[in-house]
Amino acid sequence: MMNFNYYTPTRVVFGRGTLDQTGELVKAQGAKKVLIHYGGGSAKRSGVLDRVKESLAAAGVGYAELGGVVPNPRLSLVREGVELCRREGVDFLLPVGGGSVIDSAKAIGYGVANGGDVWDFYDFKRTPAACLPVGAVLTIAAAGSEMSDSSVITNEDGWVKRGISSDLCRPRFAVMDPELTMTLPPYQTASGCVDILMHTMERYFNGQAEPMVLTDALAEGLMRTVIDASHVLVREPDNYAARAEVMWAGSLSHNGLTGCGTGGGDWSCHKLEHELGGLFDVAHGAGLAAVWGSWARYVLDADPARFARFAEKVLGVEPGADDTETALRGVAAMEGYYRSIGMPTSLRELGVEPTEAQIEELAEKCAVTVHGRMGAVKTLRKGDMAAIYRAAR
Repeated sequence: MMNFNYYTPTRVVFGRGTLDQTGELVKAQGAKKVLIHYGGGSAKRSGVLDRVKESLAAAGVGYAELGGVVPNPRLSLVREGVELCRREGVDFLLPVGGGSVIDSAKAIGYGVANGGDVWDFYDFKRTPAACLPVGAVLTIAAAGSEMSDSSVITNEDGWVKRGISSDLCRPRFAVMDPELTMTLPPYQTASGCVDILMHTMERYFNGQAEPMVLTDALAEGLMRTVIDASHVLVREPDNYAARAEVMWAGSLSHNGLTGCGTGGGDWSCHKLEHELGGLFDVAHGAGLAAVWGSWARYVLDADPARFARFAEKVLGVEPGADDTETALRGVAAMEGYYRSIGMPTSLRELGVEPTEAQIEELAEKCAVTVHGRMGAVKTLRKGDMAAIYRAAR
């Protein structure tokens, strides 16, 4: 196992009825005025937003509001939020929603606390020195942003999607009531499950030869749990136990736990999908499912034993004549799982049919983002990225 630094300062308040504790949790942070940040109308229609406001009012905490966050959250709204916070004297950010809302709030926190153009941080021109404190009310289990150090934003100027990681933006607390996820559409639930799985899979496929017995066992158990629970949710979308397992797995999958001692992982699929999300505005988890099989087949010759272990330990695949055969069976089984929960396994199934020029554009943007190379299993350069996009068509 390699050296690692594991830091998870977020307080988790988990379970039924925890939403009503929000006001006291914010008050305990010393906040005077909060920005409630949210997405579309679902937070209003479900009554979650009203309950949050009532809880803040009961705790004597003032608030301002900014809605309108969309999947692949936009830089323009982040900039609007920065100006609103400065104008209203906001000292605490409270996103109510899923990863897009939380990521948008984190970006606002960077903008308020550091000055200048917030996009500079995502464009690698500056490094943030501070972030306005953030708490989270989670309504979608997927991105794990409620416990992570990550924030991903899309700039409409060129449709570029970029992310940064810093402990500065880790939420102070996360309110997690699985019942709040029961009204999600099946596609969004399934997309979230894929995102959760991929956060651990990116760490699991890490190119390391050193043994990681405990970390591997944690990762494999988490992935099996999400797969099993997602099958339950296809049949029973209001199954509380399955919702709870998925919600908790989402946090653990992206708070660093399943990457301890792995050297950080691969993350190529995320980088490839970010460009798809930026250019075509697709759901993140669905985009990951659409490219994973093509990526896996492209790189598995560099570490067939790891892919074979994944096939056997996570998917229950019977071993083949050698590791490569077992690995390929595992890739096919994973794609079968994606289809079983209504997720795509190609760009066409995703609803995207990029031209050759667009594939070159995607590969170019991806190469720029990763400074020319990416991947831990196999080093990928621009030509490799384009080849994976082509294979995914």
